[in-house]
Amino acid sequence: MSKKLLQPIGQKRLTNVAVVRLKKHGNRFEIACYPNKVLSWRSGVEKDLDEVLQSQTVYSNVSKGVLAKSKELIAAFGTDDQSKICLEILNKGELQVAGKERESQLSSQFRDIATIVMQKTINPETQRPYTISMIERLMHEIHFAVDPHSSSKKQALEVIRELQKQFPIKRAPMRIRLTVPENTSSSLVEKLNAWEATITARDTSGTNMAQVCEIEPGFFRDCDILVRNLQGRMEILAVSVHFEGDTHVDDIADHVDLQPSLPTKDSTDPIAQLSEKVQKQTISSTAPKKVAVEPKQNQCSTCNAVVGDAKEYREHFKSDWHKHNLKRKTRNLPPLTADECSAADVDLGDSRADLKDYSF
Repeated sequence: MSKKLLQPIGQKRLTNVAVVRLKKHGNRFEIACYPNKVLSWRSGVEKDLDEVLQSQTVYSNVSKGVLAKSKELIAAFGTDDQSKICLEILNKGELQVAGKERESQLSSQFRDIATIVMQKTINPETQRPYTISMIERLMHEIHFAVDPHSSSKKQALEVIRELQKQFPIKRAPMRIRLTVPENTSSSLVEKLNAWEATITARDTSGTNMAQVCEIEPGFFRDCDILVRNLQGRMEILAVSVHFEGDTHVDDIADHVDLQPSLPTKDSTDPIAQLSEKVQKQTISSTAPKKVAVEPKQNQCSTCNAVVGDAKEYREHFKSDWHKHNLKRKTRNLPPLTADECSAADVDLGDSRADLKDYSF
């Protein structure tokens, strides 16, 4: 019986090649690129074409190494210039990725979209943002599908519009500072009231009036055009304003235009009490703490007594008191204190001969 060597045949897997494919005029054209370089080229990060293409050659099948015919290139692209055709395929073609890699990219982009939605929205009842897990659950409920060819920010805005139709959610307001001449501030205030903006602070300096307000992001462009027409300027202080649970003294100072005053002990103002509490915590945290360092005490288990430091501990083991208690311990007798040992009718000098074996 003859034995044949079985060799694997079929498609050859390319591990270090990213294939970009474009179908045109019924023919398939492919180019070989470096991994992770195609997306960098399309996003504008990579500018050098040689860093993206492994070779400026057009294939009909990269894995088998079959080159595209010149007649097919002229019929599809109108030219047989390999460089121009590679550039068109690179910009318009479809990047071939594995199933797990595509799933990982979609999952990562889904997470990015949910994060953007969380940062730009709040609960209208509590004025606080939703958690990332709740945003993802709501996105699954509206059957949102990620488009890999669209940006995450654009898709996040579409998700917000869809969520507003079914769930209690709204865009987080923007905090901006508007500075206009004082004689035109009345028209600005009327517009802000029409847009239901919240004015948190006002300040007049010379002939100009500055107002800090929170406005819906949808009115941002209209507000910008209005301020320019009034010959003023606009500054963005915060893109998204969220109401946090723990209020800080600096945040209160930003929202309330009050003259600073020293808090008194009998003051019932919560702002004064909060500032006094923060001041006490700061003083207590910065005050140096004095810790008394006690010397380490050693205990002799044979004599059941506490001895001093390490030097005294070593001298104690050489003393007659410790040797006598060591002899009593071998006879299952309780230990004696130093006074009892000196007052007892025991001649320690005579017992030295018997305790030579215990000398150190």
